[in-house]
Amino acid sequence: MEILKSERISSNKHELQIKIDRASYSEAYSRIFRKETAHMTIPGFRPGKAPRPVIEKMIGKDAFMEETLNDMFPKLYDEAVSETKIHPVDTPELDLVSNDEEGIVIKVEVYVKPEVTIENYKGIAAEKTKVVVTDGEIDHELYHIRERNSREIEVTDRPAQMGDTVNIDYEGFSDGVAFEGGKDEGHDLKLGSNSFIPGFEEGVAGHSVGDEFDVNVTFPTEYHAEDLAGKEAVFKCKINAIKLEELPEADDEFAKDVSEFDTIAEYRESLKEKLAKTKEENADYEVESQIVDFLVENMKADIPEAMIATEVENVVRDYDMRMRSQGLDLSTYLKYTGETLDALKEQARPMAERQLKSRLALEKIAELEGLVVSDEELEDEYKSLSERYGVEVDKVKESIASEDLSEDLKIRAAVKFVKDAASVTEVEPKDEDEHHHHEHEGEGESVAKAEVAPETSAKKRTRKKKETKEEPEVKEEEKTEKTEE
Repeated sequence: MEILKSERISSNKHELQIKIDRASYSEAYSRIFRKETAHMTIPGFRPGKAPRPVIEKMIGKDAFMEETLNDMFPKLYDEAVSETKIHPVDTPELDLVSNDEEGIVIKVEVYVKPEVTIENYKGIAAEKTKVVVTDGEIDHELYHIRERNSREIEVTDRPAQMGDTVNIDYEGFSDGVAFEGGKDEGHDLKLGSNSFIPGFEEGVAGHSVGDEFDVNVTFPTEYHAEDLAGKEAVFKCKINAIKLEELPEADDEFAKDVSEFDTIAEYRESLKEKLAKTKEENADYEVESQIVDFLVENMKADIPEAMIATEVENVVRDYDMRMRSQGLDLSTYLKYTGETLDALKEQARPMAERQLKSRLALEKIAELEGLVVSDEELEDEYKSLSERYGVEVDKVKESIASEDLSEDLKIRAAVKFVKDAASVTEVEPKDEDEHHHHEHEGEGESVAKAEVAPETSAKKRTRKKKETKEEPEVKEEEKTEKTEE
């Protein structure tokens, strides 16, 4: 193989001309010829036994040129890419240039990583939130810890009230007809969690154990089940049990039970330190996000569509992996939401373009600033990955090519370089203390809203201390609305 030409013909496209010597081509052609004619029937000869000159007289001397070039091309192309150090991002286009006694010349055109320009990346203006931990935030964190260590007490001497967890049987009817997904027995529901459609939980509150009663509601006009959207319905309900969540007192004994500290004051101080660390990390992330915004806005590159499409696939694949970690897969999610894969990809495109542009900009900065990764840094990163995932270093090296890991480390170094060179102004945090003081009444509600995981019947999963159950389909619209908010 000989490379006759290697030239960038546009900002994102490269042309190669590769010469294949006659001997190499003839050898490959003979192999393909034997394979293709092994069972060919020629009059006067047994199948596959006709001489090559006879066959060529019938079908032509270069009848299998396309098959031969297709067979040879992958290896030739890999060698050419390695030799020219180009970075293809799409499937190459192949054309025949010449075919003579000296050999075959082919032309290859392929989209490559685009040329990138990025200016003014030193001194980027960014704001960093000053790290302040308030007593209210410590109270908020302590409340969640107390909640995780709470116990449930059965209530028999009063009706259910907001904040209680009730165990109920229910069945929903619209126009006197029971509808699909509107029935369950032995369902645990925390009143005030807003897990059901508006009005349902309020209708359950005020009733006692053993009561059988109706709850009248109206489905939201934007409800996912079109046959129920905007319609009135009645749920026939029965309360089987009422439980009250009792939180432990935040005292020294509690601190000893849940931590290595002897007093609640010491424990609160440790929580303050952890919150401060988390806030510092978040503040750093916000600075990096502002820097990335600047780079994405100011970088210039003619990015091939194939490159964007690949990044979109990566975003969707990551989304699928996150859903699988919650017990759901992408195909099931699409089935029950009625969304198409193409629509999901279209939604993922802005994020994909942002990730792609930021990476290209950072790669260019690493190049401009001469950032390099030493063998020692590379080895340390392999060891770090080994420890993180509990896999031997050699196994990590088999999974991640050193070239790829080195590029990732360069990106990391470029982020640090731009961040260190940025003009960062410290700003006061937004006052969230009041929010935390008033949030405790609905702590269970906030958790239920945050931990949304669609199930196989497009229903909502709400965190509970006991066994988690699927909630009926009638609640899905409320879940969706709160998640989007």
